[in-house]
Amino acid sequence: MNSEKRVAIYPGTFDPITLGHIDILKRAGTLFDKVIVAVAPSESKRPMFPLEKRIELVRENIASLGFAEVLPMAGLTVEFAKLHKAKAVIRGLRVVSDFEYEFQLAQMNRHLAEDIETVLLMPSRKYFFTSSSIIKQVAHFDVSKLGSFIPQNVIKALKDI
Repeated sequence: MNSEKRVAIYPGTFDPITLGHIDILKRAGTLFDKVIVAVAPSESKRPMFPLEKRIELVRENIASLGFAEVLPMAGLTVEFAKLHKAKAVIRGLRVVSDFEYEFQLAQMNRHLAEDIETVLLMPSRKYFFTSSSIIKQVAHFDVSKLGSFIPQNVIKALKDI
């Protein structure tokens, strides 16, 4: 019997973390012993929150999940996965239009590290159309409308900007 922990990483910018992200993380927690939420700097995306704030917001929201931890990630996802002995990369798949990008990403990751699998998980249907990009657009006008899609600490952080 293999006593090695099944570790996965869940990479992203999490700018900001949404209830859809948390839903995916909880689903991943049913499949893996440990899931590392890998928060990427992604300066090319011009994030709304600095890396340290995004890590803080994620940590506050997953503190009760004993299988999860949050770490900053730099460089290639598969190299980060190898460093942390992860066997899988978790990706969320909300709508059909996500599939092509996720498929290409999974194939490149397989090329770079064929021993690391990509696992695509779908959130609950109430989060299918939720994305950090849409959250940021709505937040620009009215943060109070977002309570069904983002945690309370994110609402507060958005109001403080």
